Amino acid sequence: MQRWRGLEDIPQDWGRSVVTIGSYDGVHRGHQLIISHAVERARELGAPSVVVTFDPHPSEVVRPGSHPPLLAPHHRRAELMADLGVDAVLILPFTAEFSKLSPADFVVKVLVDKLHAKAVVEGPNFRFGHKAAGNVAFLAEQGKTYDFEVEVVDLYVTGEAGGGEPFSSTLTRRLVAEGDVEGAREILGRPHRVEGVVVRGAQRGRELGFPTANVETLPHTAIPADGVYAGWLLVEGEAMPAAISVGTNPQFDGTERTVEAYAIDRVGLDLYGLHAAVDFLSFVRGQARFESIEALLETMAEDVKRCRELIAAYDGE
Repeated sequence: MQRWRGLEDIPQDWGRSVVTIGSYDGVHRGHQLIISHAVERARELGAPSVVVTFDPHPSEVVRPGSHPPLLAPHHRRAELMADLGVDAVLILPFTAEFSKLSPADFVVKVLVDKLHAKAVVEGPNFRFGHKAAGNVAFLAEQGKTYDFEVEVVDLYVTGEAGGGEPFSSTLTRRLVAEGDVEGAREILGRPHRVEGVVVRGAQRGRELGFPTANVETLPHTAIPADGVYAGWLLVEGEAMPAAISVGTNPQFDGTERTVEAYAIDRVGLDLYGLHAAVDFLSFVRGQARFESIEALLETMAEDVKRCRELIAAYDGE
């Protein structure tokens, strides 16, 4: 899959293509419907499929300080889109100047002049251009002028997550913030992931017999609520069952919020400086302070046992 950053990265000889545009944070199951339809339509038309997205999130430029927690960084979104069969991803730097493009100018500069759109696939509430003035009806009118078709795909999927609310990135962020990683997993179609570099922490886990990888998460990452979770620690292509702790470590009067993963039944791991990912499968318990180190150790042992059971049950599904 090709990855471009900015319009100037698009090959000069790029031909007609099928395009879909959106933030697509998380590439959740609703997003997957739209993207998969674009891929299928592209194959029917004998053209490549392109996903257009933005960096930073448009809200941060339009309303500084309002950047939402991100469910997936751009490289992760690209991986997920590649798995769906997308041929190219275009990341457009979202600047103050870019935000002032009218819907008509956006169509010409991006869809017509650069991507030579043959078809555009979007959800029913798609908005674009200055002050989000463009919608799918306007896009369809532009398509008549510039010879591209517009297809609208209903992205609304529902399930048990959020009490039956339509799946969305907003709902997923809320569930993650509440620690409902099972609900987030239903929406995403996979466990919620955070990632970053393994850094040295206070090393108390090592002293207590439960050495953890302290993952310095990427900026704006959507991090689950404080507590203990079952999941996986992924390093250099290997997924290791893990007991994951999120929080400030109140037992030792900690103040900095961290994400730490204990690789169950693994010894002698040296992961410092490596890029790691943490997948959250299930919530185990909330963060707590114990009366003694002995009580803490006893609970940690129970946590690991419970995590092992949850991961084994999931792997057996």
